[in-house]
This record gives sequence, structure tokens and C-alpha cells, in this order.
Amino acid sequence: MKKYIKAMLMSFTMFTAVPFCYHKWDEEARPLMTLFLPLVGAFTGGLWTLAAYILRWISAPVPVAAAVLCAFPFLITGGIHIDGYMDVTDAIRSWRGIEERRRILKDPHVGSFAAVYTVLLIAAQFALFLSAPADANLFALLVIAVVSRTVAAICVTLLRPMETSEYSGAYRKGIKKSHAALLFAVLALSVAAGFVFTGKYGFVSCAVIAGYTLHLIRAFRSLGGMSGDVSGYAMTFAELCGIAVFALI
Repeated sequence: MKKYIKAMLMSFTMFTAVPFCYHKWDEEARPLMTLFLPLVGAFTGGLWTLAAYILRWISAPVPVAAAVLCAFPFLITGGIHIDGYMDVTDAIRSWRGIEERRRILKDPHVGSFAAVYTVLLIAAQFALFLSAPADANLFALLVIAVVSRTVAAICVTLLRPMETSEYSGAYRKGIKKSHAALLFAVLALSVAAGFVFTGKYGFVSCAVIAGYTLHLIRAFRSLGGMSGDVSGYAMTFAELCGIAVFALI
């Protein structure tokens, strides 16, 4: 039980920018971190939803509310997922050989492709929030955050990692088949709850799953395996797809 608590705290510390006053790293607990990604999603999505309700309650100007809701996912996560999005974008848009793509993936410098596509991503997300109906069910934001992270946890658990990925080596030995089964159960419950509590806005979960899957396939094939950057790339697109359904349904 102590190892699971450590893994939960490590997961929150790594995947959110909210200080939890926990800095000790336990390598043995690391393979358990992905089990708590749905909980991280519930936390971040809950804060996202709360922010949306506060903005609605104070009648914030629509452009201001859209800007806050657009920036919130990046700020609450410390930019960890969009960092992966930028790295993978630079790599796969280079159209080089696989070894060169992997080198670009690890390059700390920001390339032109990453800069351009990040601007487009943020512009699209802002425009979608700007277009969302005034009476949209804001709990859909919670669904987006939970489902995107649950899908990410499943893919990290099941898919073959790149040789240079943090999910290779000893990490793989700590993963059990029961982990994937539990995550699939959480995903099914999250999708079902989305439809039960938000009605038609439950379709955001379908958009998130489809968006993650499609962009994961492209990055996985281009880079020859799974990694944290690949997951961040796919998750960023997945959340954009969820926001699109939220705004336009």
C-alpha cells in the first residue's frame, strides 16, 4: 500500500504544476504511476470545470473566459503535455529518417514546426472556447481530462516503448496485466458517466478517444515506439478534439 501511495504522489507531482510537497523519487513505485493518471485527470479536470463555473458566475467577458479556459490545461499541468506535442511535431514534420527523427525528438531547442503548430493549436482552442454556447455543460471538461489521461495510461501500459523511452527497461518489468484491466474498467466507467451526467456532451469522450488514437498511430509509426513525448502529443490533440465537440455539439 505504501508503494501505491508513493506512486500516486509521484504521479501528481510529475503531471501537475500544483505543489504537493513530495520530492522523493522511488524507482520501484514508478511503474505504478500510470494507474493514477485518471485520478490526476479528475483533479485537473475538476479545477478546469470549477474555473469555468466561476467565469460563468461572474459573467466574465466571453473572450476573457475563452482565453482563461484555453490556457488553463497548459498551466495546471506545467506544460508537460504540450512540451511533448512540440517535440514530436518537430520530429515527425522533419520527414527525415527514423534515427534523425529520434534525435530531433530529444533536441532541447524549439524548431519552426513546433512553433507554428503550437500557435495554430492555441488559436484553434481559443476559437472553440469562444464559440461554445453559453449554456454548455461544463462538466464535459472534467470528462475530457479524465478520459484523455486514462487512454494515455492504457497506451503507455500496453504499447511497445522506444528503446530510449523512459517507459522501457526496468519500467516494463513492473507493469502487470491487471493494470491494463483496471484502466480499461476506469475508461468504460468514465465514458458511461459522461453520457449519464452530461447527456449529449458525453460524446466528448468519443472525440477524445478517436483523437488520441489517430495521432498516436502517426507518432508511433514515425518514431518506432511509445514514449512520454508521444503520449503528450496524442493527448494534446485528443483534448482539442474533445473541446471541439464541447463547443460545436
